[in-house]
Amino acid sequence: MFITSPDLGALPGIRHAFFTREGGVSQGIYASLNGGLGSQDDQANIAVNRARMATALKVAPERLISLYQVHSADVVVATGPWSGERPKADAMVTATPGLALGVSTADCGPILFADAEAGVVGAAHSGWKGAFTGIAEATLAAMERLGARRERTIAVLGPMIGPKAYEVGPEFVARFTDANAANSAFFRPSQRAGHAMFDLPAYIAARFAAAGIGRFVDLGLCTYSDPARFFSYRMTTHRSEPDYGRLISAIAIEA
Repeated sequence: MFITSPDLGALPGIRHAFFTREGGVSQGIYASLNGGLGSQDDQANIAVNRARMATALKVAPERLISLYQVHSADVVVATGPWSGERPKADAMVTATPGLALGVSTADCGPILFADAEAGVVGAAHSGWKGAFTGIAEATLAAMERLGARRERTIAVLGPMIGPKAYEVGPEFVARFTDANAANSAFFRPSQRAGHAMFDLPAYIAARFAAAGIGRFVDLGLCTYSDPARFFSYRMTTHRSEPDYGRLISAIAIEA
């Protein structure tokens, strides 16, 4: 049902999970543990799935919170369940015990953060756009405003599309290399002329290293390459399916 990181698992007072698509009640293309509030799945099934996730994290269902993700570098501070609509942002941080921060992904990178000594955690959704515009750096800065220290912080990158499955076009490559010529290191030629394979996990890792993270860990799990365990937007597109499920990755401070 979920995957854990030994690095986060060793921290006192911190619970986390990178949930797979296994262990839920959704059917068809959403089978089975779809946690995506924005998907077209039956909302009753999503509620059951998310309640199971909350139970695994030892929080009440309403205390597993999510964002309206918009591929930004925006971060919000959470102190409890949202009142009204979900904030439009792509990362959350909190120092509130018993509140699980959950991001949804289906090829983008879920990143869970923790400074156990400070009692501050964070969760970020990082696709290429968020990584490019600074979601990692913005989340670390927001955690520091709550008392964390980046040199003490652990960040773990969960299941996402890997470098052997992420083909991009020439305009995409130009966007990155025009910003920094060194970014060419994250691209390899693909079998299609003019296209390239993009190593987004390595790019995210490089951004964290430059930001002075204490420890960064990539679980090395590719969503596209393991459809039995993970939802993948790109796989859905290649199969011409009408929608796709979302994986949830979440972290909480024990109450």
